Amino acid sequence: MQLIDSHCHLNFEGLAERLPEVLENMAAQDVKQALAISVSRQSFDEVSAIAEQYPHIYCTVGIHPDREDAEEFTVAELVERAKHPKVVGIGETGLDYYWCKGDLAWQHQRFADHIEAANESGLPVIVHTRDAAADTLKMLKECNTHAGVIHCFSEDIPFAKAALDLGLYISFSGLVTFKNAPLIQETAKYVPSDRILVETDAPFLAPVPKRGKQNEPSYVRHTAEFVAKLRGETLEEVAAYTTENFYRLFTKVPRWEAA
Repeated sequence: MQLIDSHCHLNFEGLAERLPEVLENMAAQDVKQALAISVSRQSFDEVSAIAEQYPHIYCTVGIHPDREDAEEFTVAELVERAKHPKVVGIGETGLDYYWCKGDLAWQHQRFADHIEAANESGLPVIVHTRDAAADTLKMLKECNTHAGVIHCFSEDIPFAKAALDLGLYISFSGLVTFKNAPLIQETAKYVPSDRILVETDAPFLAPVPKRGKQNEPSYVRHTAEFVAKLRGETLEEVAAYTTENFYRLFTKVPRWEAA
C-alpha cells in the first residue's frame, strides 16, 4: 500500500527541527512521498532545499494569500523556478477573506499571477480559499486554469461540483474527520474517486484521533481511513486511487519504487 501527503509544510517550526523523525514516521505508515508547499520567497528556499536533500520529497513555489506585505514573485520568476526538477506545482495561492479585509485587489492580482504562471509552466495550481468561494471559482474560470487542486477542502457539494467542472481535484485534510464538518464529509462521499487527494496541511489540522496534537505527514493515514469509512471503501482502495490521482495531477513526480 502507498499513501502520499499532497500538502504539508515541512519547513515550519515543529517539523523542520525533527525532520528525520518525521520522515521515519511517514515510512512506518506507508506514506511514501510528500509535497512540501511554499508560502513565501523564504519558504521556497527552505522547501526546495528539503526536496533536494530527500528523493521522496517534492515542492512547490508560491506566495500565500494571507499577507499583503509579502515579497512577491513575478510571473517570470515563478515560471523560472518551476523549471527546477523538484518543483511540481504553483502555490499555494488563492483568496482568503477570513484573515484579509478591505481592498483586496492585491490578493486578486497575486492569485491571477500564480494561475498565469501555472498555465505557462504547465504545472497545476494549489488553491487556498477561505470565505471566498464565489470569487475563487470566478477567477479560476476567468483565468482559464488548466489544472489544479482545491487544497484543504472546507466548502460544500455545490462548490465541489463547480470546481470539478473546471477540471480541478479536491484534497481532503484532517478537517474531514472533525465532528463539526458534516458538509465536508458529505462532499467526501460525493467527489468521484478519480478526483480525490488526501493531505495533512501539517503542522496544522491534525485529524482525529490525533486532533489537538501537532500534525505531521504520517497522520494522512488517519484521514484516508476516515474517507474510506465514509465512502464504504477499504483503506487500500482509497490509498490506491488517491495515489494514482496525485501522479495524474502532479505529472513531474515519478512513481515511487521500493528500494
